[in-house]
Amino acid sequence: MTVLPEVEPLRIGLLGAARIAPLSIVSPAQATGARLVAVAARDRSRAADFAAAHGVERVVESYDALLADPEVEAVYNPLANGLHAPWNARIAAAGKHVLAEKPSAANAAEARDVADAVRAAGVVFMEAFHFPYHPLFQRTCELIGQGAIGEVRHIDVPLLMPDPGADDPRWRMDLAGGSTMDLGCYSLSCLALLGEQFCGGSFTINTAEAAEREGHPGVDSHLFVAGEFPSGATGSGGSDMDAKDWSFTLVVTGSEGEIVVPSFPLPHEDDRLILRHTAAAPRSRRLPDEAADLTSERDGDVVEHLGNRSSYTYQLEAFAAAVRSGAPVVTDAEFAVRNMTLVDSAYVAAGLPVRESTTP
Repeated sequence: MTVLPEVEPLRIGLLGAARIAPLSIVSPAQATGARLVAVAARDRSRAADFAAAHGVERVVESYDALLADPEVEAVYNPLANGLHAPWNARIAAAGKHVLAEKPSAANAAEARDVADAVRAAGVVFMEAFHFPYHPLFQRTCELIGQGAIGEVRHIDVPLLMPDPGADDPRWRMDLAGGSTMDLGCYSLSCLALLGEQFCGGSFTINTAEAAEREGHPGVDSHLFVAGEFPSGATGSGGSDMDAKDWSFTLVVTGSEGEIVVPSFPLPHEDDRLILRHTAAAPRSRRLPDEAADLTSERDGDVVEHLGNRSSYTYQLEAFAAAVRSGAPVVTDAEFAVRNMTLVDSAYVAAGLPVRESTTP
């Protein structure tokens, strides 16, 4: 019997004690056996509390100290959007692998600077759009590739959620905030990935409609786009971060049916994939009540369940495989450049300012 060599656990440092970290890195590390070696935060006491609560091995004094720590081989960066790119470039320059929260930059120019830094350092970079690493999205792609719905005609992926609160930092322009930066970037990344695989290439935005957050000039409370792919297929998406209800539905309409994924970015909450051989769905963003009708099961539907294991856990496994064995990364630095170019295009089309770079 062949005995496979034991793989050394990935040694991760946390840049900040963010609210998302328990879900996005702590639980996945516990599930995969990765080590959370160290954490740094602007407030050392906050870092200490976080370490004690989540099993991080130790606290270091500063972000720079974390990057200099010889035991840390990879860094998870969940800082505010405006601080992602400057620190991603520093992490790479320090010779550490980078797992960067999305969006990994404030704009496309920053994303290109990070990609240059990653290439120069020869490290692994992953932008933390976690959904492509889950079997739910992979099965969606497999069915489309097999011709289960015929030729792709339209991709619709509007994301809606209630207001996170007036004081939420996601509304701050100085931190590169806005609905698109926090939520809509998932939609745009999905349009980009599916377009590149099944619609002949990049998604082009033709029209956009947006509204600004009251009291926050230039910050989008919602922004929706419509456009097309080289194949002639069309697409629509975007986000509303001030909606009445939640809706995270992806619908891929083909010449012979459609695939409905009720919770494509959060499969641990709803792991269904619904294959439906019906007439084409309306080519427009759907409000929550309409989305509920789309995601209900009907006679003749084929429903698959792809598992409630967290997409964040699959993501960390993929990141570790890239570090340890050179496995490919779907959401690499070049993907980040393409996606931030699409985000910039959405803002320009909507008549809103592209997010500016931030000096940490």
